[in-house]
Amino acid sequence: MTKTRKIFYWIATLWLSLGMLSSGIFQLLQMKAGLEVITHLGYPAYLGPILGVWKILGVAAILAPGFVLLKEWAYAGFFFFASGAAVSHLIAGHPFGEAFPGIFLLMLTVASWWLRPEGRRVAMATTSGAA
Repeated sequence: MTKTRKIFYWIATLWLSLGMLSSGIFQLLQMKAGLEVITHLGYPAYLGPILGVWKILGVAAILAPGFVLLKEWAYAGFFFFASGAAVSHLIAGHPFGEAFPGIFLLMLTVASWWLRPEGRRVAMATTSGAA
């Protein structure tokens, strides 16, 4: 892994972690800002703490050494969350500015996943002669 790639990986990963951790805490604690966004989109208020717990656990999984399969699941969860948030805002007719945080988190998720070092990737299984 080149030094430049490693730097971009950590920039994307730390920004992603900061975004998911901060919004996860807002949702877990049912702070007014986090609660308003969820209910304004038509989702039930009880969804906030559930998403908050999963976001915090996802950040821990992505930042912790090892657990490569768990990292893949965390990246998938972040991808589904961020894309779902962006699409929810757009479908609700909100201006692009309200959907942008979800789009930005989606871009950070993809960048962090794409740039991750070999030690943070699931080894590809190879089969020979299987038909």
